[in-house]
Amino acid sequence: MSYVSNRDIASMSTEAREARMLELQEELLQLRAEQALGGTPSNIGAYKATRRSIARLKTHMKE
Repeated sequence: MSYVSNRDIASMSTEAREARMLELQEELLQLRAEQALGGTPSNIGAYKATRRSIARLKTHMKE
């Protein structure tokens, strides 16, 4: 699951946010590798959703 809403992020603790960030970064790495190898991703919107979720998490962590 790559999408994380603002409501979910606001209810998370700092440790949970950091753990979720690591999960999303690993998922993005896998999607990039799949894309680099020329394969078609199983979910086309997953790459964009993962990047945006990481950006949301980083924004909340800076606040």
